[in-house]
Amino acid sequence: MNGAALPEFGFTADTERFQGLDLLTTAVLVLNWRGIVVFANQSAEQLFETSRSKLIGQQAQRLFAGEQPVDQLLTEASANALGQRRQMLEVRRALREPLTVQAMASALYSRDTPLVIELSEIEQQLKVSREERQLDLTEANRQLLRNLAHEIKNPLGGIRGAAQLLEGELNAPEQREYTRVIINEADRLQSLVDRLLAPHRKPRAVTRFSIHEVCERVRAVMAAEFPRGLAFVRDYDASVPDVEGDKEQLIQALLNVVRNAAEALVERIAAGDAQIMLRTRVARHVTIARRHCRLALDLHVIDNGPGIPEELRDHIFYPLVSGRDGGSGLGLTLAQTFVQQNDGVIEFESRPGRTEFRVLLPLP
Repeated sequence: MNGAALPEFGFTADTERFQGLDLLTTAVLVLNWRGIVVFANQSAEQLFETSRSKLIGQQAQRLFAGEQPVDQLLTEASANALGQRRQMLEVRRALREPLTVQAMASALYSRDTPLVIELSEIEQQLKVSREERQLDLTEANRQLLRNLAHEIKNPLGGIRGAAQLLEGELNAPEQREYTRVIINEADRLQSLVDRLLAPHRKPRAVTRFSIHEVCERVRAVMAAEFPRGLAFVRDYDASVPDVEGDKEQLIQALLNVVRNAAEALVERIAAGDAQIMLRTRVARHVTIARRHCRLALDLHVIDNGPGIPEELRDHIFYPLVSGRDGGSGLGLTLAQTFVQQNDGVIEFESRPGRTEFRVLLPLP
């Protein structure tokens, strides 16, 4: 049987016929000649924030704000006047502002289902474009830094060795203090170089594990570092399947993100009202690093800090970029590297009073 009859609407909901549309990352609605939804793919469920069973049977016009835009598309489709047409529509969402989407309507030239509407979030299109540009820039910067690190490594060893020899020749304590400064700074730079090169040296140890074990490990470490003034809120989805990847890399990545958030909360910690939330969800049909994923882990780290300064937002994952005095500028760089090495992506949104980092990882 290809569909389930819904007598109260006087049509048949066709699921098997259009099930291939579930593979698309964009939302798709198929309408009958009366403008009633007869099929909605899984991405449409996410866009409209409701289930497929509730979308099917609805008058499509009620899903959108504005004056009769769907009726007009349906009329043109019925008259075979519509090959393909694009227009902006506003999606109604419960308890939230309407969302502007780009609609591409196509005539199916079928008597019972004359119209299919594909809906793309404007912000999602911009996000994919930014993500692709960011991947290219990040890889170029990372390669440049690796080359620089290799070039710096050998001269540093020579400088340190020469300073040690010089220290042995000097008798005056005040003069030996200068060589000690040289040696200490050479050690600091050596440590920095090692941290830049480390993610690319160690082979990954891939296993399956619960992301909630990772979250709890990080939470325990940070709670020990910040025993007062910082509250951790856990919002876990127990149905999230196990992740496949390098557990130690992901612990370090999440630890760097959470520590970065905690360090930005200094004033709120002093006031006693700092908060970091760890949230897990399952995302369906998302694009990660230019690949379509049917299921993905959706991990959020949300803090109530001052937000990331506007001038840093385009460069926050770049090496040696830090928003605080004394920061190495490598924490988020390494977090991004480890997430990407596990086939994931990390992104963020920030405004005063709320910064949200989001990690997406494909699920097996």
